Amino acid sequence: MATDTTRKAPQAEVDTAALHALVTALGGVRSAIAGFRALEASLLTAAFDLADEAAGSLPLREREREMALRTVAAEIGAALHAGDRTVQRRISEAWTLTQRFPATHAALADGRIEAAHASAIVDAGQGIGDDAQRAAFEASAVALAEAETPARLRAVLGTLAEQAERGDREARHRAARARRAVIVRDVGDGMAELLATLPAVLAHGIHDRLTTMAGVIRRTTHDAERAAGATDATDATDATDATDDDRRTIDQIRADVLCDLALGGGPIASGDGLAAIRAQVQVSVPVLTLAGRTDGGARLAGSGPIDAQTARRLAGHAVGWDRVMTHPVSGVVLAVDRYRPSENLRRVLRVRDEHCRFPGCRQPARRCDIDHTHDAALGGATSAENLAHLCRRHHSLKHASAWRVRQRGGGVLEWTSPTGRSYVDTPVTAVRFAPTCDPPPF
Repeated sequence: MATDTTRKAPQAEVDTAALHALVTALGGVRSAIAGFRALEASLLTAAFDLADEAAGSLPLREREREMALRTVAAEIGAALHAGDRTVQRRISEAWTLTQRFPATHAALADGRIEAAHASAIVDAGQGIGDDAQRAAFEASAVALAEAETPARLRAVLGTLAEQAERGDREARHRAARARRAVIVRDVGDGMAELLATLPAVLAHGIHDRLTTMAGVIRRTTHDAERAAGATDATDATDATDATDDDRRTIDQIRADVLCDLALGGGPIASGDGLAAIRAQVQVSVPVLTLAGRTDGGARLAGSGPIDAQTARRLAGHAVGWDRVMTHPVSGVVLAVDRYRPSENLRRVLRVRDEHCRFPGCRQPARRCDIDHTHDAALGGATSAENLAHLCRRHHSLKHASAWRVRQRGGGVLEWTSPTGRSYVDTPVTAVRFAPTCDPPPF
């Protein structure tokens, strides 16, 4: 009789009872989190109803109705330390979930699905205009969501939506195309994400072209390296010096090519002035950083710190210089001058503010209005003590809602919300100067 002499590798013994208890506890936490997300959606929908009720009490135009929602979003955002644009978007998403996808909201409240499932269902089904078709889609989608991961769910929802719409694909594609956009999002360490929502054909075409161009650059580099190996020692040293620095990955080359095309390549001349448009950024760089004596202090206005090497490269292409005078202790900008004086006060404000001065807003100053805190028509001075940058959204909010603001000196703004809450916005200290001598011996 044959016997099995195969030895099994030793296996770690997991305490299955403890693991079972852990998984059960995590499942309870997951359900609780889902329930709170559903509750948050209900509260945000109530915020929409408050704004709608206020706007509905008067025969207002669309702009005034929008302002009521902005006012509510600004109040919530300031209290929760969130951008009011983000809050307004979340209010809209919450209303869509609770009002147009009630079965999905109920499943979320019960903890049967996660917020990621709900988001996938809403994204796929919001283009279905017919209520009955949307309800049929939602019923199938929720049943799938209870058994699948969000990633797997998204993969099949498009097909479900098309089946539910019964051939109304073109209308849905038109609605999706209308949402095309390009946004930028800071991610820290001097970097940002440039996010483009485009028709799929164009997006894949752009990516394919970037990949092809990156491949050509990589092959050119490799050819140069091979050529260097075929020359004599002296020539080889010269050739390899030209290629040693290029050890970029294909992703890095794609990113660099995109920047070169977007910032350096001009659009087709069409007589509408497009060829004259150039990207603009504002960078504050301490003198010692430019001299290479320190690697700190450079800032991209409206974003945050950037590395010293990038700052020096930008400085090498600058057509002019602003000299920024700051308070030696606080760093508050006092004045900006130039060899050829021009719009001095505007430059002072741009350097001081960097971005919109409404709490939480990061819209760069170059895209903002310069607003008189105390109305000029009522005697407000045109001076740094009475001026601040506000983006169009918050400029109109200041004048068309119950939000109020006053200057406390040194560029510090104090905002008061319609409910009486106060929020202080302090200007970013964009420039600091390092001492050039040893500290005093006391």
